[in-house]
Amino acid sequence: MPQPEIFATDIPARLDRLPWSRFHWLVVISLGITWILDGLEVTIVGSLAGVLVQKSTLALTASQIGLAGSTYIAGAVLGALLFGDLTDRYGRRKLFMVTLGVYLVSTIATGFSWSFLSFAAFRFLTGAGIGGEYAAINSAIQEFVPARYRGRTDLIVNGSFWIGAAFGALGSVVVLDPAIFPVDIGWRLAFIIGGLLAVIVIALRRFVPESPRWLMTHGRMTEAESIMSEIEARVEREHGAALADVGAQSIRFGAYGGTHFGDVVRALVKHYPQRTLLGLTLMATQAFCYNAIFFTYALILTRFYGVPAPSVGWFILPFAVGNFMGPILLGHLFDIVGRKVMIASTYAISGVLMAVTGWLFALGVVGPVAQTALWSVNFFFASCAASAAYLTVGECFPLEVRARAISIFYAFGTALGGIAGPAVFGMLIETGAREEILWGYLFGGALMVLAAIVEGVIGVSAECVGLEDVARPLSRVG
Repeated sequence: MPQPEIFATDIPARLDRLPWSRFHWLVVISLGITWILDGLEVTIVGSLAGVLVQKSTLALTASQIGLAGSTYIAGAVLGALLFGDLTDRYGRRKLFMVTLGVYLVSTIATGFSWSFLSFAAFRFLTGAGIGGEYAAINSAIQEFVPARYRGRTDLIVNGSFWIGAAFGALGSVVVLDPAIFPVDIGWRLAFIIGGLLAVIVIALRRFVPESPRWLMTHGRMTEAESIMSEIEARVEREHGAALADVGAQSIRFGAYGGTHFGDVVRALVKHYPQRTLLGLTLMATQAFCYNAIFFTYALILTRFYGVPAPSVGWFILPFAVGNFMGPILLGHLFDIVGRKVMIASTYAISGVLMAVTGWLFALGVVGPVAQTALWSVNFFFASCAASAAYLTVGECFPLEVRARAISIFYAFGTALGGIAGPAVFGMLIETGAREEILWGYLFGGALMVLAAIVEGVIGVSAECVGLEDVARPLSRVG
């Protein structure tokens, strides 16, 4: 049925007035699992670094370990750009099934690697699946979650990366135990198990509908109304009461003609140039710090502290716990105190702590336990900062180009900070000089403080505000 040239809808107001329900838990768990899988992937490689350099496995060098980390990030960048565009064109639901499938096949294939080149190629494809997930999933979750919960939900979902990191750390202890699995088998199982977990996630995602907001901005109002009514009916049955009327809170939209690359460029450069600068700064700085440190921490433990490779997971575990507890304990403040104050504060604190931790490492006055404790405290704050970067780029641009905006920021930010970080730190570690590695830590800390300053100056106060009011949809009329 053809859609009218101009139509009005109250779907955004109806979505934002919903009480928290089992439906929201379904969305958060089935879609948010992406970050758990990403954390699993990153931690597995970090924890396996000490094993992958052995001749009985792939015999990689420290530089190749760092390069493999960068290859994974490069795949994520290209995957985000490709699948981000497709997500805005064809819908959130179709793409978050496709991207998970790409991840599933690729991570299992990694477990069958036979050389550095094959390992790097499969890591690239695994990253492509995860990168595509970031655009599709961030878009869908923010479009389903009520505005008053959006900040804390986004932070906790992104912070769940560290649940995956904890699983990866514990799992690596098991699969790397020679009493349980031979060395050349254990590391392969670590990747294969991650792929098998994705099968369960695909089953869950079958029950998540298309985003009514995406359908609405694409002129497909019949489908949007049908899904919205179904969601409301589910919530009313659960709570045993009728939902409150939203009143006259409708928004008028024009007929959708499809967005083009020029529309994305205009949104980023012409309409929201300050937000573009803000998003690039937040994404690039956190990407450099996180990827540089986490992809190479196992090498620091084995080379400078003599920690046996099979025991690295025990040191990654508290690191992961500190990272996840940050969004859990501080996430609600991003909706109550506000975005600008909390984002600037977490970036600044983590930047200072990074420099201090690097300085103590260079002096050689801390052991592996104290070093890990310091990083755990550091990333308690840094995890909130990094998650808030995704929150910012997701909610600050128009609905029609949201997935592409997320993918562009992720791609540029990660390319600037994420790809270079692991490779640079891998080379610094190969020098064997703590003083050389300190320069990397100081640089990373300075970047985080710079991001805090930028947020304080041009940050967006988007707490408890509907997405359509934070950034005007391109097809909105009046």
